[in-house]
Amino acid sequence: MTHSETTIDHFEPRSPVLKTLVERGYVNQATDLAGIDAAFEEGIVPAYVGFDATADSLHVGHLLPIMTLRRLQKAGHKPIVLIGGGTTRIGDPSFRSEVRPMLTDEQIANNIAGIRKAFDRLLVFGDGPTDAVMVNNADWLDSIRWIDMLRDVGRHFSVNRMLSFDSVRSRLEKQENLSFLEFNYMILQAFDFFELSRRTGCRLQMGGADQWGNIINGIELVRRTEGQEVFGMTAPLLTTSSGVKMGKTAAGAVWLNEDRLSPYDYWQFWRNTEDADVIRFLKLFTDLPMDEIASLGQAEGAELNAVKERLAHEATRLAHGVAAAREAAGTARQTFERGEAAHGLPTLHLDDEERSAGVALVDLLVRTGLSSSKSEARRAIAGRGVRIDGEVIEDLDHVILAKASPLRLSLGRKRHAVVK
Repeated sequence: MTHSETTIDHFEPRSPVLKTLVERGYVNQATDLAGIDAAFEEGIVPAYVGFDATADSLHVGHLLPIMTLRRLQKAGHKPIVLIGGGTTRIGDPSFRSEVRPMLTDEQIANNIAGIRKAFDRLLVFGDGPTDAVMVNNADWLDSIRWIDMLRDVGRHFSVNRMLSFDSVRSRLEKQENLSFLEFNYMILQAFDFFELSRRTGCRLQMGGADQWGNIINGIELVRRTEGQEVFGMTAPLLTTSSGVKMGKTAAGAVWLNEDRLSPYDYWQFWRNTEDADVIRFLKLFTDLPMDEIASLGQAEGAELNAVKERLAHEATRLAHGVAAAREAAGTARQTFERGEAAHGLPTLHLDDEERSAGVALVDLLVRTGLSSSKSEARRAIAGRGVRIDGEVIEDLDHVILAKASPLRLSLGRKRHAVVK
């Protein structure tokens, strides 16, 4: 028996939680939607998502699986957050063209401490039947003996099949190096599902669409060794309407921890959402009920700005709290509606001659301190990293004519200035 992909097309869930996941857009594919649906109806389903500790903060690209765990917990199921203290030492090769940098044990421990902060906002941890738990796969991977792993686990894996998975095949077809170290990653991830099934009764693994092959391996290992029926489900890999990968910008990742990215800049990231993405993101990244989202979806033209601000408030509230969300909105209004340089944002005052003649954008980026040189400014513009009042500017020769009201000049999501 092998598990084949089943999609949400023409499938009508009976369990409220799966219905919610489907209508909000969290489900891309699953090993057995009917089986997952039945499990949700039978009782509490422990479900896990894995996160390697490659940085001391998660970013917006990680939010989708975290929000999926949040939905499950709100529906009475148990989230398991697996931190890859062991697998981080190897690095997931899925759809990557280069090897991840090796981290020391101290760096990994520091990253795990930072990562925990995001989950404490979005999930409820504790000892109750539906409380979230965080586990570290170093607890079992560090003690594995090589010969035992080969004998007990390795015999269940076909190299032919491992080579057929897209994440591996894409590297080989491009003649990109895939080390034996990285090749072992999918076995270790499968072993994680095996251990969580035994230790916690975990029945469902979730992840991004790029994790499909790794998830399948885990399901097969649990079935072969334990005779247990477990399931896998993936979420879509999100891109914006303009084709940019969610959470990635020209200026870098949009971090969830405030020591990496301020709540104000986080709020601005969501406020700058493209028109075509606003309703989709409200479904995925806020707790607003579907009927209210449907009502907000009627907005058109300038009314969409208010909807974007609602998205920014709700998303920031989840990640940083109500107070931070309100303060971020207030800072935006104070700075860009009233023309005040709130919270020390750099402000450049142009003289009357410059106002009438205009100033090159590359010069303004340097004069405001957002760029250290004109060449750096041009690279940022070419990389779609520069915005004026939230609008991306791609013209390297763009000239700014100052208006009566201040202009908001932004480099990426983190750095802003006011031009008067």
